[in-house]
Amino acid sequence: MAVRAVYTKNLLEKSSPKYQFTGVLGDVLGKPGTSGIWLIYGAEKNGKTWLSVKLAEFVSGYAKTLYVSGEEGLDDTFLKTCARAKLNPHNRKLKFLDYTPLDELDEYLSKRQAAKIVFIDNITVYNDELKNGVLRKFVAKHSNKIFVFIAHEENNEPYSATAKMAKRLAKILIRVVGLKAFVAGRCPGGELTIDMERAVLYHGTNNINYN
Repeated sequence: MAVRAVYTKNLLEKSSPKYQFTGVLGDVLGKPGTSGIWLIYGAEKNGKTWLSVKLAEFVSGYAKTLYVSGEEGLDDTFLKTCARAKLNPHNRKLKFLDYTPLDELDEYLSKRQAAKIVFIDNITVYNDELKNGVLRKFVAKHSNKIFVFIAHEENNEPYSATAKMAKRLAKILIRVVGLKAFVAGRCPGGELTIDMERAVLYHGTNNINYN
C-alpha cells in the first residue's frame, strides 16, 4: 500500500462520523468516533459484566450492537446479570452470542447488516487468537466498528499482553473498582456508580447513580 501524506489544510478540514450520546453516559463518553477500541477492565466481582451489558444496551440505541459472552457463555450466571441489569427484552438492536472462534466471528461481522459496536467479554478467552499482531489486523479489517474489550485486572493493569495492547490502542478506558467506573481517554471522562447502595461503602457518598 502506498504511503500518502496530507497537507495541513486537508488535515484541519478532515472530519469523521461521531455518535451523539446523551444523558449520564453521554456526559462521560462525550461524542466518540464510530470506530476503534474501548477497554473495560477491573478485578473480579467488581461489576464489570453488569456495567458492560448496561453500556451495550445504551449504545444499541445508536447502532446495532453485538455482545459476545465468551467467558461465561449464555448460562445462568450471565442471564442473572442481565436480569439484574433490567435489560429491555424488546430491544431488537442488541444481540448476544456465545463464544465464537475468531475466524467465524470475523465472517459474521463481515456481513452487510452486522453490528457496528461489538463487545468481547472477555479478551482473555480470545488471547491466543488475538496475539502476535492479530488484534491490530482484526480491528483494522473492521474499521467501521467500535470494539469494546472487557479484561480482568492484575496489579491494577489489564491482564495479559493482548489486553495491555488493547489498552495502548484504546480511545476510551473504563476501569471498574469497587462497583464504580472511572472513565478516561479521548472523552470528557468522569465517574459512574454501578450500585449506589454498595458503592457508597467503598467510595463515600459523592457518587453518580447509574441504574
